[in-house]
Amino acid sequence: MKIIHRATLRDLLLTFILSLAFLNSILMMEKLIRLSRLLAGVGASIVDMGKIILYIQPQLLMLTIPMSLLLSILLVYGRLNHDSEIVVLRASGMDFTGISRPVFYLGLFCFFATLSVSFSLGPASSVKLRETMSEIITARSAMALEEGTFNSAFKDVVIVVKGKNSANMINDVFIYDNREKDEPKVLMAKQGRFFAQDAGNIGLLLTDGYINIIRGKMTTELFFEKYNMILSLGGGSPTPKKMELTPFQLLEQSKITDSSSYRRKVALYLELHRRFSLPAVCLVLAFLGPPLALASGKSGKLGGLALGLFVFTLYYTLLIYGEKLVNADKMPHYAGAWLATILMGIFSWVMFRRENLR
Repeated sequence: MKIIHRATLRDLLLTFILSLAFLNSILMMEKLIRLSRLLAGVGASIVDMGKIILYIQPQLLMLTIPMSLLLSILLVYGRLNHDSEIVVLRASGMDFTGISRPVFYLGLFCFFATLSVSFSLGPASSVKLRETMSEIITARSAMALEEGTFNSAFKDVVIVVKGKNSANMINDVFIYDNREKDEPKVLMAKQGRFFAQDAGNIGLLLTDGYINIIRGKMTTELFFEKYNMILSLGGGSPTPKKMELTPFQLLEQSKITDSSSYRRKVALYLELHRRFSLPAVCLVLAFLGPPLALASGKSGKLGGLALGLFVFTLYYTLLIYGEKLVNADKMPHYAGAWLATILMGIFSWVMFRRENLR
């Protein structure tokens, strides 16, 4: 029996790793499109992109670990069912709980792995991602500006420079700022220096210059010694700010947030519940996977893949629906956040118990 369990667990682990790599690569495509828009304008290198992709992975693992768990169960146990090995194991006296034991081991592993990502690895990587993006944008923005040409790397802003003193210093700066369509601005300055602001934005400190503000047919001219501009690359950060908070910080922030800021308070509570519900769904899937693989009949790997995607589509639809109800103030935050997990848990227990009593 131990040999059978080890062989099944080995197949589950191999399929789990392959599924995890496949799903992560699929979800990374959308992130890569956003990142390319964000960083291509400042001339980020392949090494820089590689670092950022690495720091994004923990946020993807929160979603892909449960999905990979279900897919690996459906594929491995679907193959066992297709080859009539489940029938042989039952005929030898092994009950369904014993047949499913390797799945429980993998489910526990996925639960603790997702929990560790939720509590420490995910928030730490999000902070590191923001810091790295700020460093890249600050270090490369001046280098990306070509002397004597119109540079439009920043959203709704055109910059022309005559020279560069260092990696972040520019001379004889001309800027056309069209971010406020009703009041475009023209700025001239002797010098400019880029400094870190946050992910997706960068600061530009201008010295000794003037601004022309155009309001209809009128023009206002202002002189300055120092002027701070916040420039946006238009892509935004690939991870929301709340991803940087640990569950304990989320709980603390939700308590101190003013009740008048209802949407922010709800968003913090929903994120807090999600940090626990996504790891918990790994335990639910450990009970759902084996009976679901048998229920799919002998449809093969393609049938298992389609069934797994359908289950997760249904789960995430219920999860989003519950969160929408919470945002509309039609359901308490704890009920909306756990609605999908509880419903799937009940369904999993019924399916597993029915299969175990056969």
